[in-house]
Amino acid sequence: MRFRVAISNYPYMIALFLSILMTASILMTASMLGAQTKAPPAKTAVSQGTSSQEDKAIESAIRAKLAKSKIGKDGFTVRVQGGVAYWEGATGVVQHKGAATRMAKSSGARRVVNNIKISDEGKETAAGNLEQGRRRAQVKRSEPRSQ
Repeated sequence: MRFRVAISNYPYMIALFLSILMTASILMTASMLGAQTKAPPAKTAVSQGTSSQEDKAIESAIRAKLAKSKIGKDGFTVRVQGGVAYWEGATGVVQHKGAATRMAKSSGARRVVNNIKISDEGKETAAGNLEQGRRRAQVKRSEPRSQ
């Protein structure tokens, strides 16, 4: 069975449908064009380096910390250029290399180039300590534990 419905205003319905469709397409096109013509968000300027005065201040802060610390006895040299700290020297303790890097970072250096060399004795000592395993401090108890 077929059902036929007579639409009295058929031409008007087509015109109404087309006008709705065109309005929707115009609005979508306008929104897409509006999104494309908006300026991209402004990026903050990244400074490329630091001034020579800032470099001198960072270097003097590093030297002051170096003079107070245990690693100052190793005779490391440090220079700062463009906010980058450059370490030179040699040590027999592996941890002194990392301490130098942390010292420069905490003094205001933006980057650290660590060219400190570790002696063969220091490497062997560190390897021997790793073979022994992790050492933990033992706490003496005044009273034995109750069960």
